[in-house]
Amino acid sequence: MKKFSLLLLSAIMGGVVTLGGFKLFYEKNNPIQIEHVTQTPVYGTSYSVNKDGELTPLHFTDVSKKVMDAVVHIKSTQIRGSQKSTTTPFQDFFQDDFLKEFFGPQSRIQPQSPQNRGPQTSVGTGSGVIINPNGYIVTNNHVIDGADDIEISLHDNRVYKAKVIGTDPTTDLALLQIKEKNLTHIPFVDSDKIEVGEWVLAVGNPFNLNSTVTAGIVSAKSRNINILQNRSAIESFIQTDAAINPGNSGGALVDLKGGLVGINTAIASPTGAYSGYGFAIPSNIVSKVIGDLMEFGFVQRGYLGILIRNIDGNFAKEKDLRVTEGVYVDSLPQNSAAADGGLKKGDVILKVNDTKTKSTASLMEIVARHRPGDKLKLEVDRFGNIKNFSITLRNEKGDVELNTKGNEQILTKLGIELEELNKSERRKFESKGLRVSKIHSGLIKHQTNMKEGFIITHVDGKVIDSIENFKTYIDAKKGGIMLSGFYENYPGKYYYAFGLD
Repeated sequence: MKKFSLLLLSAIMGGVVTLGGFKLFYEKNNPIQIEHVTQTPVYGTSYSVNKDGELTPLHFTDVSKKVMDAVVHIKSTQIRGSQKSTTTPFQDFFQDDFLKEFFGPQSRIQPQSPQNRGPQTSVGTGSGVIINPNGYIVTNNHVIDGADDIEISLHDNRVYKAKVIGTDPTTDLALLQIKEKNLTHIPFVDSDKIEVGEWVLAVGNPFNLNSTVTAGIVSAKSRNINILQNRSAIESFIQTDAAINPGNSGGALVDLKGGLVGINTAIASPTGAYSGYGFAIPSNIVSKVIGDLMEFGFVQRGYLGILIRNIDGNFAKEKDLRVTEGVYVDSLPQNSAAADGGLKKGDVILKVNDTKTKSTASLMEIVARHRPGDKLKLEVDRFGNIKNFSITLRNEKGDVELNTKGNEQILTKLGIELEELNKSERRKFESKGLRVSKIHSGLIKHQTNMKEGFIITHVDGKVIDSIENFKTYIDAKKGGIMLSGFYENYPGKYYYAFGLD
């Protein structure tokens, strides 16, 4: 047994030595060569045929080179002046969860003394898309909302200051301009024609990492995720699995030909970072909003004048409906555009202008792309009978005319929404007034520290207790305005001054 073990060990050692000796002999007489591949082997076969029969490349190098020069980095700076810590009811303005999740990395400079706070600076970063060679840039409203300074960095590292042309909080879009010409820009494509499963690229500046490109597909369309905090919000997002992170907001979602499919806006994530779901505003909505901002300075919104809800199988059984897809008309005022056009409660809207409306988000998207006075063709299921209607959209006042730049838009310019105090509140506060229910990007946010909930009792020392009188006074005024009033749960009076020019 010992002899067998020794023989086995000798055989193993001999094998090792023999293998080692062969290796030395082979390397000495046959030097190792390293081969370099000069072309990607699948380059010539990485093509597909689209629905129009055109060859479409499945590699992303060409389209990336094409669009990166048109996607910019945005640095948005907010500055608040020196103030005593007891003069404002809210001490940490920049802790807004919405900004933290989608605004990108932020920094904050705070004075050492908690009692005498000096100027505070908050810096956020985001992305933008050049849509015109003359320096027009589209981004998300939340990227630049309330900014005192906006700095644009191009892909070639040129830096510019940007001017805000207009904003629309209801779609979370903003239009900027820099003083430059002959810029590379991205053309719009028809987002209605984009289908689930198509390849798309997301281009932006996540986590301050400039010019980042990620690839994915369109995962879904007409998504409403209830993220825009506005009573007139329009949400009908394109969902994609292309990686989108904080800092991508305002960047481009493009197809494989380099056309703008949408503006990247939000992510759905339990951690605040990418986890598989990103959302972009469709290019057809972007095109309409930007066109309005360029032409009018504000968005011309058309209204059907109905309350709607989605349909599922259970709801269809409950209401004894013959269809399980569409938009249910829950109620409508007598003088609304839809009512005057022939719609009734219980109708199910199946199509608008021959486009299927499977959800409330898809219906709202179509309506949002039209102005007051535009006509829409509606196909409706009325308890099993198909009917067709022509509806003329109206503005928020119930007229078919386009809005003018008069006092109807003054609240948009100021960036606030107002509510009149009711009778019980007047008795409680022993005062008349207007409550500031929402503050958006505008003169008040840019020039004051006013917070939501402020109750305006006087304008330039005059008692104004109705929204219409407030708008009329502000619209006729020039120069500076002084608002005075109080907060419900804080003692004392507060004063906010701002300029209209």
